[in-house]
Amino acid sequence: MKKSLFLLPVAMMALACTQTTTTTEKERVEQVSTMVLQTRPVERMIQVSSNLQGYQTVNIAPSLQGKIEHIYVEVGDRMNEGDMLVMMDENQYTTTKLTLANLTIEKQRMDALLESGSVSQQSYDQIKLSYDQTKESAEFLERNTYVKAPLKGVISAKNYEDGELYAGQPIVVLTEINKLKTLIAIPETYFPLVKENMKLTVKSEIYPDKTFPATIEVVYPTIDPSTHTFQCKVVIPNREELLRPGMYVTTTLGLGKEEVIAVPYQSVEKLVGANDRYVFLNNNGYAQRVAVTLGQRIDEDVEIIAPEIVPGAEYVYVGQHKLVDGVKLNVVNNVE
Repeated sequence: MKKSLFLLPVAMMALACTQTTTTTEKERVEQVSTMVLQTRPVERMIQVSSNLQGYQTVNIAPSLQGKIEHIYVEVGDRMNEGDMLVMMDENQYTTTKLTLANLTIEKQRMDALLESGSVSQQSYDQIKLSYDQTKESAEFLERNTYVKAPLKGVISAKNYEDGELYAGQPIVVLTEINKLKTLIAIPETYFPLVKENMKLTVKSEIYPDKTFPATIEVVYPTIDPSTHTFQCKVVIPNREELLRPGMYVTTTLGLGKEEVIAVPYQSVEKLVGANDRYVFLNNNGYAQRVAVTLGQRIDEDVEIIAPEIVPGAEYVYVGQHKLVDGVKLNVVNNVE
């Protein structure tokens, strides 16, 4: 009972301190400068950095494991579709081919007997099934014993030598380089504006005076919830092969003119330890904290997007660093 009597005054003192702190916070007055938000026309441009990839990259990995008889290519060799790349151990294919030859003769004999009625349908079907299965196996073994290039490209990796045992890792890698692709991440705000077959340009620091035309081939249908971006697959013709897979490039997509609200970049606050951005508005003499999404960078300004960011709103651009939500404002310089 005595303990309870002792704790009561302490609790009352703590409550009084909290109330005093809250009251003091509300009575704070911060001097700020504000500006009235207005729209401005800008040429909507999206710039995204990414790495180039071969349009198609094929790992040459036969379905047969065993000894590699011969690899016909070296890194850097240019291949056409159908060129021979690798020959595996031929023993299994040779045995199956001989079996198929015998079954072919047997099937021809059974065809003649079936026509004359000298053999039952069941016996014929058994031979036909064995023939069909062996023929399919022979075709599979041929493809995986004599491995050919499935497309035109360049050998970009070689992981074995003649006589080694193939055990799963691709024997060689074939990369298409006369056409390239890159995946770019675009802020979700622009999702309604970006369409397939839109034209854009690609630049590399290696060729500062050149721009390379490109096209959006695929707009991915979902938004990444962690980054609030969506991906696009961009295709770049590369007939002169100036660009190569792995190069770092900047992709620029134009979306036409649009009216936006932009403010000085330095006036936008960033939440410590996160990528969340926020600003302050003057709401009848009090600071109103508003979470915003950053849009296009325009020289020293940046586009800000939020439901509260509308023309005519009074935006705090000086003194915002010391503000908290709800603190009283003393506007010393209002810019129309």
